Amino acid sequence: MQWTKFTININESAEEDVSYLLSEMGIDSVEIEDLSPVPDDIQGGTFAELQPDRPEDNGRAKVHFYVDDTTDQDELLSELREKLEELRGYTDIGLGEIEISVIKDEDYANNWKEFFHSFTVGNIFVKPTWEDAPLDLGGKTLVEIDPGMSFGTGKHESTQLIIEKMDKYLKEGDEILDVGCGSGILSIIALKTGAAHAVGTDIDPDCITSVYENFEVNRIPGNKGDFYTGNLIDDEALLNTVGRGRFPLVFANILADIIIAMAPALYEVTVKDGVIMTSGIIDFKEDEVDKALTDVGFKVMEHNSMGEWRSIIARK
Repeated sequence: MQWTKFTININESAEEDVSYLLSEMGIDSVEIEDLSPVPDDIQGGTFAELQPDRPEDNGRAKVHFYVDDTTDQDELLSELREKLEELRGYTDIGLGEIEISVIKDEDYANNWKEFFHSFTVGNIFVKPTWEDAPLDLGGKTLVEIDPGMSFGTGKHESTQLIIEKMDKYLKEGDEILDVGCGSGILSIIALKTGAAHAVGTDIDPDCITSVYENFEVNRIPGNKGDFYTGNLIDDEALLNTVGRGRFPLVFANILADIIIAMAPALYEVTVKDGVIMTSGIIDFKEDEVDKALTDVGFKVMEHNSMGEWRSIIARK
């Protein structure tokens, strides 16, 4: 299969707005390339040897995304140009130029290697499989990830918002549900820090393959997780398979509109007094997600933020 890579040249200040624009178009796996300073607690932590050498920030950024050869790319390009012009009306996006290139399947799978490097979040040290870990992790839990064809290195703010709070709500022996599991990073962290079993769903079958490969890399037995392709919003059979009233802890790191639509199903799968940790919520959608969770019966306990991204934690 061939893939087409779209690159949008913008100002750094417009990264989140352009990312959200793409999510509204159904594109939720993007790479952002810029020269903004990298905080110590995100990139490499206290391990100086993992800090990247970076040129001076020029205020520009590139947003990359990929589509396969089944997509009507002319229609996509026309819609993208139209939406960027609308966005330009209230955000300084910069050039807004779009570059297009064709790459092969294996190049797409390896493209993450240019952008994904080791980093720490709280007490978790995350590294790609192609980098070596420091000899002394300082007591941190090591998690190895190769995203391959799936989404989820853990580096995005939305994922970090859940990782940072996970140990507050995860209890030893819990069974967790990971909705929109991607590469499986949240499930793997949960299993390495006390969970007994993980169940996950994703609409992309490549993600399910990636999860089990990352289980193997992290020496987690395959029977510690069950992962399914599908959407809990409208798939009653999947909802029954996953299990109603089953999970004391649920992760939903997806997008605001999907969380809103999925709120009734998320309530169904959570046990009484169970906790749901949602993320992937752009700031101006926070109130809508809060209302959707409250309307189905959740009690919101926490609102957390990182940049323009929000996480809402609620209890059934």
